Amino acid sequence: MVAWRWMELLLLQAVLGGLAAWLWGVWAALAGMAVAAWLWMAWDNWQVRRLRQWLMQGELTATSPLKGMWGMLATYVRRAVRSREQAVVAAEQRVQDILAALQASPNGLVLLDAQGHIEWCNRMAERHFGFDAQRDIQQTIGNLVRDPAFSSYWSSQDFTHPVLMVGRDSTPSRPVMLSVHIYPYGDGRHLLLARDITALEQAEAMRRDFVANVSHEIRTPLTVLVGFVETLQTLELSPQEHKHYLALMAQQSGRMQNLVQDLLTLSRLEGSPLPGFSDWFPVSAMLRQCAIEAQALSKLLTKGAGAVHAITFPAADAPGMDWEIAGTQAELISAFSNLISNALRYTPAGGSVQVRWEVQPDGSACFSVKDSGPGIDPAHIGRLTERFYRVDRSRSRDTGGTGLGLAIVKHSLQRHDAKLEIHSQLGAGATFSALFPSNRLRSARHAQPVTDVEPRPAGPTL
Repeated sequence: MVAWRWMELLLLQAVLGGLAAWLWGVWAALAGMAVAAWLWMAWDNWQVRRLRQWLMQGELTATSPLKGMWGMLATYVRRAVRSREQAVVAAEQRVQDILAALQASPNGLVLLDAQGHIEWCNRMAERHFGFDAQRDIQQTIGNLVRDPAFSSYWSSQDFTHPVLMVGRDSTPSRPVMLSVHIYPYGDGRHLLLARDITALEQAEAMRRDFVANVSHEIRTPLTVLVGFVETLQTLELSPQEHKHYLALMAQQSGRMQNLVQDLLTLSRLEGSPLPGFSDWFPVSAMLRQCAIEAQALSKLLTKGAGAVHAITFPAADAPGMDWEIAGTQAELISAFSNLISNALRYTPAGGSVQVRWEVQPDGSACFSVKDSGPGIDPAHIGRLTERFYRVDRSRSRDTGGTGLGLAIVKHSLQRHDAKLEIHSQLGAGATFSALFPSNRLRSARHAQPVTDVEPRPAGPTL
């Protein structure tokens, strides 16, 4: 292109110089060549101004008014600018996508400059620290996060390990624990990452409590057994005393056996696949088996009391008794039986226990057990399904409970998409209800025949 421009200049000078030499002589030729150079430069200057005006208009998508070589140059410029604009738009879109991904992150993210000023933060960081993304930009992180643990962490500038701190929205009823880690990057900048580890901390606390409770529950009967063994080994006992101590040892051994069985049941429930919808079992047959076990347990608990429990079950032809539940038969019967046995153990002799099965208009159903026992303080209801939680520890042990029964019931029901509800008042008995969704239920009249329930081993005790 440069060579072509020089050829244009030389051609113009040759034409004007030759014309002047032919008309006025040699000196006129030099003047003609000078005029040609001036005209060439004036023309270029005019084209440059037109090109600049066109570029400054900003409408580079329109066709250039320039012609010839300058038109070609304008076309090249337009293509370059358009390509650059597309690259900028693509880069901006990528930045927006990255920011959207960071905003969607479940972790709090804060970008800090070398002086610790906030350059950017996502919504989760606003929630964790109480920031305002607009108001707190360029504010110092140390002035906004006043937690003593974080202040010491920031001032030390040792970011090898994270620091634990309490979240801004933490409350006594709903504690929030954060793991905050700062990562240096770039030219003195820092990335602050905050993770909500409340669930992990609660799980770890539950694990510690679980281990401590298991150790305590096993250590107590073991201590009793060791004491009885030493007594039998060191003392001369009468046959009656010998028989009495052996009976107590058998009782403590059975207690440990029940505890181990319940622990194994919980482990199996937590580790096995969720029940599917291929196996359906009749409600009537399951309740019939529960009724047999309930009568036997009532006789055992009220032996020598002079009166048994008044236990009522739905009649075989009652509404909803022809329905079936999808899931695992043993788990369902265990959940039902545990709720019934729990009511019997805490209901005095002569009291009543009422078992109901009710199908709702929307296709869901409710299995409930209502007793006439002493009732439960509402303050304890929220924790009844915790492992080893007892309202009255001494009484629970006297009734043969391990403190795991309701936890097993809760897990069994959850595996069947059901929900356990507890309603009680002191002195007014208690009602335990299992609410099943409609997708787990069907009427046996519209289904294939189902065989009766299979015998099962004794379920866990409460």
